[in-house]
Amino acid sequence: MHKLIFASQNANKIKEIASLLPPQFTLEGLLENGIVDELAETGTTLDENALQKARFVFQQTGKSCFADDTGLEILELAGAPGVYSAMYAGKERNADQNMQKVLTELGTQTDRRAQFRTVIAWVDESQELLFEGSVSGTILHEKRGLGGFGYDPIFMPDGFDRSFAEMSADEKNSVSHRARALAKLIDFLKQKN
Repeated sequence: MHKLIFASQNANKIKEIASLLPPQFTLEGLLENGIVDELAETGTTLDENALQKARFVFQQTGKSCFADDTGLEILELAGAPGVYSAMYAGKERNADQNMQKVLTELGTQTDRRAQFRTVIAWVDESQELLFEGSVSGTILHEKRGLGGFGYDPIFMPDGFDRSFAEMSADEKNSVSHRARALAKLIDFLKQKN
């Protein structure tokens, strides 16, 4: 059994990542490793933020770990909210306010193409690696569905007629940006062990 430390305090992300791991891996969050403070995210790119969090946890614990950062990138908004997705409408990290700001900014715009992009940073005693996953889709005109988290109710992935929030967890995980990035990390870990 391989124990993985995921540098996150986001319960939704931890649950989603845990459900994606093969049985030979178990997941620990920060609380199990004595880290209660919020991790800094002062980078200007997803890569920088993911590395910043993973490096910090590695320095605190001395254990191999990974962290992620995810952004919603909307073509018509020049890639915004991007790296600032979690705090797009303010430091409160309110998902409803973030979604409302996106919907207001897009207004009646017909080009609503977007992508979710996740970068996972792996840090251990000998290396730092980045793994990326993305999924293209469209921003809906209104929220749909009660599942998921973050921007899921307004994002409809290409090839589907439902938002991420209208999908089952398994269905979302079959195409999600985070699942794609994690699959690359898992491939690396399987080769390493």
